[in-house]
Amino acid sequence: MGPARSNSSEQTGSLQSRSYRITVDDGRESFFALSIEDVTCDDAWVMSDTVVALENMR
Repeated sequence: MGPARSNSSEQTGSLQSRSYRITVDDGRESFFALSIEDVTCDDAWVMSDTVVALENMR
């Protein structure tokens, strides 16, 4: 893991989000995850398994 980088002065509009339903234990358990990614940088992403939708983060 590298150091955190800030680009708050640069707004690229290149974020995308994806939702996933992840199944484990041969289908016995599943959970939802949300990923937010900067499409211009493979190293800039965050994934959370604590919310189902962005509206629930407020």
